[in-house]
Amino acid sequence: MDMAKSLILSTVVLAVCQLALAAAQWTPGTATFYGRPDGSGTTGGACGYDNLYTAGYGMLNTALSLTLFNNGTSCGQCYLIICDMSRPGGQYCKPGNTVTVTATTLCPPNYAPPYGGWCGPGRSHFDMSQPAFENIGIYQAGVIPVLYQRVKCSRSGGVRFSIVAGGSADSQSQLLVNIQNLAGSGSVGAAWVKGDKTGWIQMSRSWGANWEALAGLVGQVLSFAVTSTGGQYIQFLNVAPAGWQFGQTFPTNQNFNY
Repeated sequence: MDMAKSLILSTVVLAVCQLALAAAQWTPGTATFYGRPDGSGTTGGACGYDNLYTAGYGMLNTALSLTLFNNGTSCGQCYLIICDMSRPGGQYCKPGNTVTVTATTLCPPNYAPPYGGWCGPGRSHFDMSQPAFENIGIYQAGVIPVLYQRVKCSRSGGVRFSIVAGGSADSQSQLLVNIQNLAGSGSVGAAWVKGDKTGWIQMSRSWGANWEALAGLVGQVLSFAVTSTGGQYIQFLNVAPAGWQFGQTFPTNQNFNY
């Protein structure tokens, strides 16, 4: 009898928790997973981070559906996700567990199925690394219903600037930089670069987290300024020495609070 009462109480508590989550203005979505059990197979992708460990993001990462990705604006943002036991497929949830993931690439639509598949237009979907998925759902499910909300990112160390190698970025008249490891809002809203012989030059988003400046800055000491999507502005002075080369990454000791 005591065990039966305990089971009933647990069920009630879980139901109350689900109602509390809904009241907290969480958004319903779905989740699948890709890559391997150790999180490998999820590096690279549409944000341009390449190695997710050296970029500061690790294995708890996710690809975002077309709608959530927002043309790369969401690169680096963090999401708190819980499996939604109240919807079909909820039997595959791990009750009470949550996971915080970083958006590191795009989950492209598959237009063979109707509506572009799970990651098609209008869908809020997370294609997570397998370790992230298994924090909240059972592997055999394949797809689970979730509730999510965007949250503040916590990062180790400062913002990193990776000078992208390859293509036209290696020219004397263009600079392409991948901006990584942002705390706070996690993502870049605007960016500038300055050589030791120039003023501040406005950069534009090329793709993902890659920002470009149409300026010849080879051989100059580089400084950067960034406004996060949370609205905080920071100048990162003298980040790269005059002898910087394409393909190098330069860490800083400053990061964002929002």
